Amino acid sequence: MAATHIATPIYDRVKEVKEFDESKMGVKGLVDSGITSIPNMFIHPPETLSTLKKPTTQTCTKKSIPLIDLSNFNIPTKRHQLVEQIRDATSSWGFFQVINHGIPLSVLDETMNAIKAFHDQPHEVKSKLYTRAHDREGVIYTSNYDLYRTNAATWHDSLAVWLSPEKKRAEEKEIPEVCRKELLAWDLHSEKVAETLLELLSEGLGLGAEKFKDLGFLVTKLIVGHYYPYCPQPDLTVGLTPHTDSGLTVLLQNQVGGLQVKHDDEWVDVEPIPGALTINIGDTIQIMSNDKYVSVEHRVLAKASKEPRISVVAFFNLETESDTNYFGPLPELLTPDKPVLYRKFTMPEFQEGFYSKGLDSKSFIQKIRL
Repeated sequence: MAATHIATPIYDRVKEVKEFDESKMGVKGLVDSGITSIPNMFIHPPETLSTLKKPTTQTCTKKSIPLIDLSNFNIPTKRHQLVEQIRDATSSWGFFQVINHGIPLSVLDETMNAIKAFHDQPHEVKSKLYTRAHDREGVIYTSNYDLYRTNAATWHDSLAVWLSPEKKRAEEKEIPEVCRKELLAWDLHSEKVAETLLELLSEGLGLGAEKFKDLGFLVTKLIVGHYYPYCPQPDLTVGLTPHTDSGLTVLLQNQVGGLQVKHDDEWVDVEPIPGALTINIGDTIQIMSNDKYVSVEHRVLAKASKEPRISVVAFFNLETESDTNYFGPLPELLTPDKPVLYRKFTMPEFQEGFYSKGLDSKSFIQKIRL
């Protein structure tokens, strides 16, 4: 009698992704269902996972991103020192943390609690907002915005709220009541911080304080509240894959940690500091500064922490619709010794390059480099 072979079931990624998406449950829904191992669609390739392991020999000095005190912003005799600190941090790290930024601790706590409250709502409440719409406007609740364009999903869910331009802006009544008041307050406060930083960044290039603002870096505003739940197998997946941002980013994070920044080919932990905000520079600013400022890759680790990691991110960017406005390195920064490094681009071209595939590293910057 011939031996019978039992065929091993073939893993159907497309089917698993579709089922996950159509369930509208998000990663938190998987965790709430009591899973003890992560679905195949979240498992990353060995080359990614190997970079998550800590080096076996720890050096005595532990790197950390710069910490900058903004309290000297309105003191004329000390402002130049602040400009230098921002310039040094932005040209070497592309990331820094700020304290004494003017946002009350109560606002930070309320913002964080409101995002947690949104994600903690029952599935049937959140699922009404779940979408994978390509036009991406108003209010969007989703898990992995690049779910169908990437080879491995990441361990987080997101609530995104557009606050400008007008045609994308969420109406106040559209913003979930559980976090409406807090997100609108966070919008006002984070924009003031962004305005302060854009002034300092402009001055750091030897330009007028209003230069970046006049270019339109506060025209487009998007707030995203990420939720990274407990992960039963954090060594097999990531919370967010390595990527760069597009404009200026103001980030509020809770104390769980997990954010890492790439510096000198090494992943460095961004330790949460109570009351501090984390700032990073996006690709468009690197291009306009002609590489005086750098946009760096960052990622978020998945964690086995029972407390979720929560981050609230305010993205500030140029107007994205016009295909007649061309941007590139600022002419004021170019000299025979420092020639132009990038060709000009439009924001629709940037958006297409940035969002047409999975979240990834600085491919657009590489594409337009001369």
